[in-house]
Amino acid sequence: MKYQRHKRKESFSILLVSHTSGSSRQLHFSQTVLRLLLILMLIFCALMGWLIWQLSSAKRVQRSLQSQLNSQLEITQQLESEKESLTNEKKALEKKNMDLLIAAGNAAADTDDAQAEAEPEVSSSFPGLYPSSETGMIIDIFSEERPYLSINTHIEDRIIAAGDGTVVAISSDDTYPIIIEIEHESGHRTRYMCRQDADKNAEIGAKVLAGDTLITITADNTQLDYQVVFEGEVIDPFNVIDAKG
Repeated sequence: MKYQRHKRKESFSILLVSHTSGSSRQLHFSQTVLRLLLILMLIFCALMGWLIWQLSSAKRVQRSLQSQLNSQLEITQQLESEKESLTNEKKALEKKNMDLLIAAGNAAADTDDAQAEAEPEVSSSFPGLYPSSETGMIIDIFSEERPYLSINTHIEDRIIAAGDGTVVAISSDDTYPIIIEIEHESGHRTRYMCRQDADKNAEIGAKVLAGDTLITITADNTQLDYQVVFEGEVIDPFNVIDAKG
């Protein structure tokens, strides 16, 4: 008959002795329980290490953000200072510009007065006005091939008499639905030739004054061809248009 040897389970004991009463107590732990306790301790240590690392990372991020915030605050303060400086410079330039404009205006007024005193008064019959009440854009200037000044006008613009005179003709042809001619006492004849239809405000034989409305434009981009004739010869309108017209 064979005897079987039984493996004895290893166990660990902890003896607890009281210094006051002298009693003692012994605690027994199996190897499995001890291993479990060791594993739990390792997990706890790993968890504590991870928490410490997270706190350290959060502090580093916080320090970085605080540094960026401080940098942004410095930039903002610098920009505010530059803005205030530019505002002061702008005010100074505006004041200087205003002073220059006032000085230029006074000088121009003095020049105009001097010219008015030096130059003889031009008769209002002289066709010196620009033929449009608005600053219509010039499309083509006078040339031998195109003996007139072409002006682009817009709705509600007014074509006006360049000087005092008499309406001697109102006609039309295949190119111009409206042609108005004015005879001036200065010896000039002005022609207002409208390439698109518009409202006529003049009659043959009527006496007109410089600036009176001859044609009211009723459509955008209406072209006016303006012609000036002196002693039977077509001349450049800019030779008679006054700079203030």
